[in-house]
Amino acid sequence: MEYILKSQTVYTVVMVTTVRELMRKEVFTIEESESIQNSAMKMNDKKVSSLLIVDSYGKPTGLVTERDLVRKVCIKDVRTSQVKNKEIMSRPLITIDSKSSPSVAADLMLKHNVRHLLVVDDDSKDANKLIGMITPLDFTKYEEYVRNDEEKESIEMILEYYI
Repeated sequence: MEYILKSQTVYTVVMVTTVRELMRKEVFTIEESESIQNSAMKMNDKKVSSLLIVDSYGKPTGLVTERDLVRKVCIKDVRTSQVKNKEIMSRPLITIDSKSSPSVAADLMLKHNVRHLLVVDDDSKDANKLIGMITPLDFTKYEEYVRNDEEKESIEMILEYYI
């Protein structure tokens, strides 16, 4: 009896995940002239950890996070109704292209020591149009699918550092 062994070709399917697939699409805003007390109430109501600060024309100017509230307000024991978002907001805004990989986002967060990146779409007619936000928490849904050791290392580092 003769056996013929057929050679099998193994195809590896690599799923490329981008920041667009992980980001939060809903970004809540508040005007820079509003009090930080109003910001804290809005964060609580919307169950988010940050708000995009906009000027009176709706143009993004900064970001206020829970961390900003604690480090720049609570420890100084100031009246929250008297302090405006413009006074404590973090800036400049750090952005990332929606087609970037999660590991690039993690590296950017570590480089700039931030937890929030605004996601922009360079392909839109409105150049650098804001389409979402990504935070370390968003990486948790991605980490289990990472196969590349270098990418996995970046993601684990950002998660370990911030969560």
